[in-house]
Amino acid sequence: MDEDVIKAMARWPDVPAAYGWLSLDARGRWRLHPAGDAAAGGPGEAIDHPGVLAFMNRNYTCEGRDWYVQNGPQRAYVRLDAAPYLLCRADAGPGLQTHTGLAVGKVVHWWLDEEGRLYAATDRGPGMVQDRELPLLLERLRTAKGEPALQALEQGLADACSPLPDMALDAGPPAPLARLTRSEAPARLGFRANPQADPPPHGPPAGG
Repeated sequence: MDEDVIKAMARWPDVPAAYGWLSLDARGRWRLHPAGDAAAGGPGEAIDHPGVLAFMNRNYTCEGRDWYVQNGPQRAYVRLDAAPYLLCRADAGPGLQTHTGLAVGKVVHWWLDEEGRLYAATDRGPGMVQDRELPLLLERLRTAKGEPALQALEQGLADACSPLPDMALDAGPPAPLARLTRSEAPARLGFRANPQADPPPHGPPAGG
């Protein structure tokens, strides 16, 4: 997180959080919602300014299951259309990296949904492999026995009762692979897809 952001948080600790203004799509693209309609499913507008994107990527983090961008002293919570991180092949060397440019050191669990999306619990947090990355990534996945994992994944999609093998990416250690549905992904991976502000507490009844 940026040093000036940390200083702003300390200087103004009680700035209310913002909801409904940011979303992250299934390809790791940030979107701004000027009408504040992210929570309602609005499409938003693409953010493409390099400096703004770099700032958001550096100051993106979470508390518990909710992910947000720390914008100076204010948290701007993010609607997640797929997962907190969108994963792609690392720019340099083997392995994966997040859409924010963080290197993924380890995958501890894989999940496959009914439409062939591949999710991962990583040392950076929960993520989903970007769709355009998946075909090339599948070529680098191996079962614990060292066999190509693609056939087992295809069989798993065709037959929901077929066993799924542990899988390893490149030279990494094998990790369990399990099934889930797309709607189950937030609960299974431990994130909230659409953070909402807590309702205000109810005061005492009138005349009480």
